[in-house]
Amino acid sequence: MSDRSLVHGTIAAGFESVRDEFTAVVTQQNEPGAQLAAYLNGTLVVDLWAGSEMQGDSLLALYSSGKGAAYLVTALLTQDGVLDLDRPVAHLWPEFAAHGKDRITLRDLLAHRAGLVGVDGGFSTEELADDHLIAQRLAGQRPFWPPGTAYGYHAFVVGALVNEVVRRTTGQSIQQMYSDRIRDPYELDFYLGLPQALECRYLPVQPLAPEQLARAEADLPDGNSLTGIAFNLNASSPTDLVAYANTRTVRAFGPTSSGSIGNARGLAKMYAATISPVDNREPLLRPGTLAEFTRRHATGIDLVTGERDHFLLGFEAQHSRYPFLSAGAFGHSGAVGAQSFADPRSGIAYSYTRRRFAYRGGGGAAENYRLATAVLAAATANSSPPSTNMRARR
Repeated sequence: MSDRSLVHGTIAAGFESVRDEFTAVVTQQNEPGAQLAAYLNGTLVVDLWAGSEMQGDSLLALYSSGKGAAYLVTALLTQDGVLDLDRPVAHLWPEFAAHGKDRITLRDLLAHRAGLVGVDGGFSTEELADDHLIAQRLAGQRPFWPPGTAYGYHAFVVGALVNEVVRRTTGQSIQQMYSDRIRDPYELDFYLGLPQALECRYLPVQPLAPEQLARAEADLPDGNSLTGIAFNLNASSPTDLVAYANTRTVRAFGPTSSGSIGNARGLAKMYAATISPVDNREPLLRPGTLAEFTRRHATGIDLVTGERDHFLLGFEAQHSRYPFLSAGAFGHSGAVGAQSFADPRSGIAYSYTRRRFAYRGGGGAAENYRLATAVLAAATANSSPPSTNMRARR
């Protein structure tokens, strides 16, 4: 890494080891840009970034990280008694009943058990950018397995399915409700629909080097496999995820499954607010709601990603990837290798973001294991309320 790309930011006393680990990661991997943020019991303790163009408030394409915001909205509406997890979706959305989908519930959608990982013939980029268009296609789609009998990551579509239920119940989209109830009150730098005025802070996704890209493309699944269908490789023009995120229309619409934009600060604060008092506000989720949404709803092998015990309710099961976290740790990854989560037991909220695309079908980049380990170790060693006196690192 060049002198222009040294690590910057602040840490709380006792978290120096996290700065050292982040420095090692970005240096060894020659990352073109990365951010790391963490909260402990509602207090920001890590706020670091690196890269020649990167700033702490730079905005990045974070893809599926937006699912976490969508699930948080869904959890809040369930907590309010507005949504019923076990009501058949077709009661609100009659067209959805086609091809034997009449018994699928909102719980089935959130648990990735609906069998609707994509559509025959794939989606166009215009469709993938618009949750409503995705939902229209899925209403008439036959499931790819009998609903409820298995589960598989609904990568591009789960947000649109849940969004349609929310819209038909409340008259508002998840994007609107996220802004009103979460993003605006907490002033989060994390967006489902990026305003034009903030485009100046967006740093485009960078692809892998040509030789790395060639190896990655050689490993792509067959377009007609469940994995290929879930990642829209069965379309006449298979989705190029780098070009997709770097398209203004996608950023403007903010599709809940794939189009989130933000930074590590924004995501870490969002997850902190779910489990801890932040900005003099009570945690967003009450204990009963948290218990329901962090209970494992699907066991065994994910038919799309091949991961074992992949999901809680909507949120990805972080303990399956990072066994040093509690069984109730919840969050979501993003296709650039981003990872964000909250761990109620330790009080940690964590987010790592980066510019370089990861070309992974599921899960955050490998360095998250090192970084999350360092954050947990520092938090454990500093379990008393941390000092608010953050130390600068330039």
